[in-house]
Amino acid sequence: MKAITVGLAGTSRLLTFLAAALWLPSATLAQEIPFERTEEREPCRDYTPTKRPMFGDLHVHTSYSFDSFVSSQRNDPDAAYRYAKGEPIMLADADAKQTVKAQIQRPLDFTAVTDHSEFLGPINLCTTDSSRLAYWFPACIATRSEIFFVQLLAANYWVSLGVTGTATVKPESFACTLGDCDAAHKEAWQRIHAAAEAHYDRSSECRFTTFTGYEYTDAPNYANLHRNVIFRNDRVTETAISTYDTGSMNYPELWRRLRTQCTDAGNGCDVISIPHNPNLSRGLMFPDPRNEQEAADRVYFEPLVELVQHKAASECRFDRLVGRGVATEDELCDFEQVLADNLSMLGTVFGEVQTEDAQPVAIDDFGRRNMVRNVLKDGLALEESSGLNPFRLGFIGSTDTHSATPGGAEEDNYVGHLGRRDSTYRNIQDHFFDNPGGLAVVWAEENSRDSIFHGMRQREAYATSGTRPIVRFFAGTEYDAQLCGKPDMLEQAYAGGVPMGGELPAAEDSPTFLVSASKDAGAPGRPGIDLQRLQVIKGWLDDKGATHEKVYDVAGNANNGASVDPNSCAPTGTGHANLCTVWQDPAFDPTERAFYYVRVLENPSCRWSTLQCQAAGVNPFAENCAEQAAAQNEVMSDAGAIGEVYSRCCLNPEEQPFYSPTLQERAWTSPIWVNPQETP
Repeated sequence: MKAITVGLAGTSRLLTFLAAALWLPSATLAQEIPFERTEEREPCRDYTPTKRPMFGDLHVHTSYSFDSFVSSQRNDPDAAYRYAKGEPIMLADADAKQTVKAQIQRPLDFTAVTDHSEFLGPINLCTTDSSRLAYWFPACIATRSEIFFVQLLAANYWVSLGVTGTATVKPESFACTLGDCDAAHKEAWQRIHAAAEAHYDRSSECRFTTFTGYEYTDAPNYANLHRNVIFRNDRVTETAISTYDTGSMNYPELWRRLRTQCTDAGNGCDVISIPHNPNLSRGLMFPDPRNEQEAADRVYFEPLVELVQHKAASECRFDRLVGRGVATEDELCDFEQVLADNLSMLGTVFGEVQTEDAQPVAIDDFGRRNMVRNVLKDGLALEESSGLNPFRLGFIGSTDTHSATPGGAEEDNYVGHLGRRDSTYRNIQDHFFDNPGGLAVVWAEENSRDSIFHGMRQREAYATSGTRPIVRFFAGTEYDAQLCGKPDMLEQAYAGGVPMGGELPAAEDSPTFLVSASKDAGAPGRPGIDLQRLQVIKGWLDDKGATHEKVYDVAGNANNGASVDPNSCAPTGTGHANLCTVWQDPAFDPTERAFYYVRVLENPSCRWSTLQCQAAGVNPFAENCAEQAAAQNEVMSDAGAIGEVYSRCCLNPEEQPFYSPTLQERAWTSPIWVNPQETP
């Protein structure tokens, strides 16, 4: 073993380090690891130079978020981390009683709690200490109420006060006159940080990693411009920066403050911000940068985008009824779409949409850059004109749970993500078109903050719709056509090319792409679904400045006959446990800017809503579904439910632009960009 030259204070710490190092290959020593160590901790026993997939969730709300607390959700950051590690927690049912037991089927590897930075202080004043005068402010009393109509009024108060407005200076709650909101904000922020520190496993076992974070919540006119801010280590900003600091529609000021208070502070602080739900941004999430600094800040602070979560997917959009999409002909882009283009889509109560802003938006009126694939294509055009691509975005998924249930993205174990608002029967009644969300997967040498954060910065990450397939994607110039069968496939892939998220200079001939996926192994008693096929999605810029896309099936079979049993939802037919291929682009042009990413498709399975409808005695596949729904609606009405509960179970997918009772779970890798040859 090589001599250890790192400086460690004290003999006992040196002996601990040596003992741990005996478990590791020499590549794990500090001078050889490919990422910077910014924290003091024991080295991980399980270190893999060719990296392992770490499954996590970077979008989690707890009772510290105003819209979680007003929905009778009482689990704090500590409880959220316990849930992520596999422990059960209790949630509110539709009647605000804490009767719903929630427990993830498989623990996560990493999690960040990302409560709204807006109102951290007021909610702290409103909910934690009855000796404070602010606690008795009427809006605070309403926030603590368990009466559903009062909770709706309280939610509207907070949203209207400081989330959906467009003002540079936002009005504060009167609770901040009765109490010290700045001090309460710092107090809540410190507790969030303390919970992350307490649950981070710094032992050599490296079982679980936490990141301190928050959500920057700007939603002018309900257009979603939210970002999740994720810190690398235990050095964080003094406060959670909010739109009260920056004003609305001014997220470049967020980046400026993060640079000043974190990355340029000289204390080892590092941070990224992750935009999410561009599908609900009214086309405003990804505008052209106004100047070089803004473009550079976006590239630096935003290497990733959250591609899927419980408020729909943002890869691309295809309307089956009109037979076309938003700048796409890809029919698989009907996956988990909602009808509206803004956050008002959450405004369904007792089965009825309560606001005009939540009405369906036609394909021709839907923002092009609401969909990330179009953003990637437009990035190529911007790079051609400016020399910098501001939209080199890697992919992750997450849940955006507001029920403190990170990773709760299992279709057959979905308890809702909005507290009592979508608990038990209200999930079907009011949030039928939502979904359990996705997962963030990062390739990392070990389960530590530095290793995972480095993977995120490098965009060596992928998104899943909630399942856990293992996906690899590389591009090189000389990969062997038989590489899939080589025992050192991964070593050769890293040595001869770049992984997902990377960039490759174009050669005369097409790069060789290594595409590999293994099916989700499943949880105990719940086997994973077979893979159907692997696709490579290409986007490119032609010599006239026009962008294009094409989808290639590169492995597997779209017509394998797999389906589901309509009565039990059990899978029928078979697919693949593993798929791997070495592929080249048959239409490659070395003078064109291009990107490529992989989409992994599983065999069909039943959607969460289908499982819950069937559990209630309403089968979406049955010819008499409407009769079953009517009978169950009557039962629910007798039990006190308002409005029709189960009627949506019987929607005809042939009359819907996006919905189907079955779905194909999937994964999306971060792209690889192929940069064109320089022209003489």
